[in-house]
Amino acid sequence: MDHMERLEQIATDVVDAAVKLHMALGPGLLESVYTILLAKKLEERGYQVEREVAIPLVYEGVTFEMGFRADLLIEGCFLVELKSVEKLQPVHAKQLLTYLKLTGHRLGLLINFGEAYLKDGIKRLVNG
Repeated sequence: MDHMERLEQIATDVVDAAVKLHMALGPGLLESVYTILLAKKLEERGYQVEREVAIPLVYEGVTFEMGFRADLLIEGCFLVELKSVEKLQPVHAKQLLTYLKLTGHRLGLLINFGEAYLKDGIKRLVNG
C-alpha cells in the first residue's frame, strides 16, 4: 500500500468511527469529549493516535514551540481537527490547512460534531 492509499484508508476509518460516535452520542457535547472518544475508537482499530499535539512554528529563525495544537495526529502523518459548534466557519478550515502546511502532512479532516447530521460537518483538506 503506497502512502496516499494509506492516507485514504486512515481517512475512511476516521470518518467511519466519527459517524458511529456521533450516532451513539449525538451533537452538543464538548469538543474534548469527542476528541478523547474518537482517539479511543481509532486506537481500538489499531491506529497510533496522539492527542493535543504541539505544532511548532518557525519564522525567520524564531521558533514558537507551542504555537498551535492539533487535536489528533494519527500514525504520525494524518491530522484531524475536531469542533463542536453549530456551523463550521471558514476560519476552521484555514486553521487545519495551516497545520498541514506547518507539519508538511498531506491530508487532514475537519470534523464538526455539532451538526445534526455529521456528514454535513466533515471537510477534507489537502496540502498542496
